[in-house]
Amino acid sequence: MLSYQHGYHAGNLADLHKHAALAVLLAALTVKDKPLSYLESHAGRGLYDLAAPEAAKTGEAAEGVEEALARRALLDDHPWVRAVEATRARHGPTAYPGSPAIARALLRPADRLHLMELHPQEHAALRAALHGPGVHIHRRDGHEGLPALVPPTPRRGLALIDPSYEVKDEYARAARLLLDVHRRWPEGVILLWYPVLDAGMHGELLRTLEAAGVAKPWTEEVRFAGSRLRMRGSGLVCVNTPYGAEAALRAGSTALFG
Repeated sequence: MLSYQHGYHAGNLADLHKHAALAVLLAALTVKDKPLSYLESHAGRGLYDLAAPEAAKTGEAAEGVEEALARRALLDDHPWVRAVEATRARHGPTAYPGSPAIARALLRPADRLHLMELHPQEHAALRAALHGPGVHIHRRDGHEGLPALVPPTPRRGLALIDPSYEVKDEYARAARLLLDVHRRWPEGVILLWYPVLDAGMHGELLRTLEAAGVAKPWTEEVRFAGSRLRMRGSGLVCVNTPYGAEAALRAGSTALFG
């Protein structure tokens, strides 16, 4: 949706859950010395300043990534920590990498990134933050663009589906997008994030995937006890989880959320 700007929510508990898992998956994929593709349906601006007025207005990062870093919830060699530290070394102590910048920090020169963002200002900021060799930035709707770009070259890789969920039908649309991408790119790793709200609208997303018979997806929901966020928790679904990654995913979530 063109009204959504993630700067108000950058670094919150949902980002922490999603980005830590994404970093684990990318680290698992880069163990092999083979190039890969990273694709993202709703990329946002890629790089955020947690001292900016938007982030300061909500204060969501304070109970999210800043609290996790302060208590050293994850070890220094965790790929998410490495991505944050690399970003702050380059852009300053209040910088925070969105998922495109996390991917850029963890991938290699031979890997390729395809990032989609429709919002004009977010797209312009994304281009400014992440332009460079191997990075392809598209101003297009991820629901249309992601299926059009798969299977990618290189064919190994990961796609992140992360819409804003501003409207009710976004849950069903996100599920259908995962199924469409999986059909066109059956070997691709696909990570889908969704918010958990009191209304339980994510149930439709999960039922759609279950009815389609997606083979053995990894799923996880965490709850945000005592959070100021309107969402009650965060959910992830991963298709074709890399071998050995599930243990690291569980360990990271336990360290962050108990």
